[in-house]
Amino acid sequence: MALLPLTLMTLPDDQAPSKVDWSAAQQEAIEFLIDAQENVTTTEGGTEISTGEWPYEGVYRERGQIPPGYRVGGTAIVMRSILETQSEQLSKLKKSPPLIPALERGLRFLLKESVQAPRMGVGFNGRYDVRDWGHIEALETLLRMQQLDRVPTDLETPVKNLITTLIKTLEENEIKGGGWNYSRSRRGASPASPFMTAPAVLALFRARELGYDIDTGIIERALDTIENARLESGAVQYSTNPERATGEGFEALEGACARMAVSELALSLGGRSSLDRVRFSVKSFFDHWKWLERRRAQTGTHNPPFYIAPYYFFYGHLHVARAIELLPKEEQEKARLQLLKLLWQVRDPEGTWNDRVFPRSACYGTAMTLLALKSPATPLPAEFKPVEIKKPLPKPKEENEKAENEKAEKSEPVSL
Repeated sequence: MALLPLTLMTLPDDQAPSKVDWSAAQQEAIEFLIDAQENVTTTEGGTEISTGEWPYEGVYRERGQIPPGYRVGGTAIVMRSILETQSEQLSKLKKSPPLIPALERGLRFLLKESVQAPRMGVGFNGRYDVRDWGHIEALETLLRMQQLDRVPTDLETPVKNLITTLIKTLEENEIKGGGWNYSRSRRGASPASPFMTAPAVLALFRARELGYDIDTGIIERALDTIENARLESGAVQYSTNPERATGEGFEALEGACARMAVSELALSLGGRSSLDRVRFSVKSFFDHWKWLERRRAQTGTHNPPFYIAPYYFFYGHLHVARAIELLPKEEQEKARLQLLKLLWQVRDPEGTWNDRVFPRSACYGTAMTLLALKSPATPLPAEFKPVEIKKPLPKPKEENEKAENEKAEKSEPVSL
């Protein structure tokens, strides 16, 4: 794949990144998120416990209610965005202060709901189940809390235990053949979805980096499913099925541009991609961004011609921001400026970001934007280096003798 330069879009001078007070915008966004937390007070053993959540809201419901996977995943993403935004200031302190009340309430919510709530443990219900999305986001958030030394002392053991349980749950919920998907067939094996599998792989990379026991076979199979979904054009299939690739609709570059970067990021850290492929995924996002924008905050989900769902809008921005960190230093600044221009262009008058028609999902969009803004300061997981394979068994004696004879014949002088 040839090297392709990144091209910059142009916006009015008053919207240029250099003239935008991003620090004030981030603070305004944080204040919105804290105020938007939905507090729930429960009583356990006569003691009142206040937990708080930031549920993601979409069209999917379970018995008319927001599914627990959306509640856990949305809460985890908002928590992580606040933590990452505050991490620079906290790193200057000798000792991290206690969590702000909103984050502690969110943490207690994750501890209570991430795997213990109904339909949040091992398993899959029906044909559509978003629990693993919640598991993936909760895992990434808790791992970052550990890396940032932000876990309260009295919750260190429960957090560590939950991380271990989340890892085991993802391993148990692996699709036959590798990877994960929120949608499965009742008839048997189902393909993995790269857009869900890639973030799961990245979270497992981070867990492995922090010393958690990870089944490397799970990771290898997940990487296989992402790699098998990659088409000759550079696009990535919506669901891994190389035998039924068309390169159209879902599989066109326009339809795949929000999931290409995260796929190449996971493959790159797993030793299966290249700079050219990562660069092309970033370029494709910018080249076809207009198709994402046409679906932002619109009704419906996978509408033609490229079947882009609105909820991939900020998903794509975050993971492109992460992939940019793999580009050469001289290319990173140009790509970041382009991303900043696009994000400012879609900022709501209220100072928030929302890619859905639901007011509640402004928490998700705003949090994903903050995470994208903080990507340069947020370390990527360490590269995945599988345990070295043991040396192969020695060949049978007759094969060794044959090889020695052939070697000897080649070394003898040739008479003319």
